[in-house]
Amino acid sequence: MTTSQSSAERRRLSREARDAFPPMGIYAVRNRASGTLRVASSRNVHGAINRLQFELRLGRHADKALQANWNDDPSQITFDVLELVKQRTDPAFDYAAELKALEEIYAADLCGGAQP
Repeated sequence: MTTSQSSAERRRLSREARDAFPPMGIYAVRNRASGTLRVASSRNVHGAINRLQFELRLGRHADKALQANWNDDPSQITFDVLELVKQRTDPAFDYAAELKALEEIYAADLCGGAQP
């Protein structure tokens, strides 16, 4: 493989990654010690979990209760992807509404409708 071919291949792979459908979905943050559960949605669920973990490790998360739980024992906090939204063929499909509806369903099922 020549240098130009490997360069072209890298550009192609980069373009595919950039144009790929993002992993939209619902995720949960659980504290196994206290039993608390938070359900949230994101247009990039893996990125949202990564950001959340990063903020907690830095000690700078806006949710002070969650930060305190993390500071007490990070091994008790788990991050779970509950559901990923599938890509639709309809270009007018409202992903934001889909995420909101799924978040409400999971919150009602797992949290009894109330979130801390």
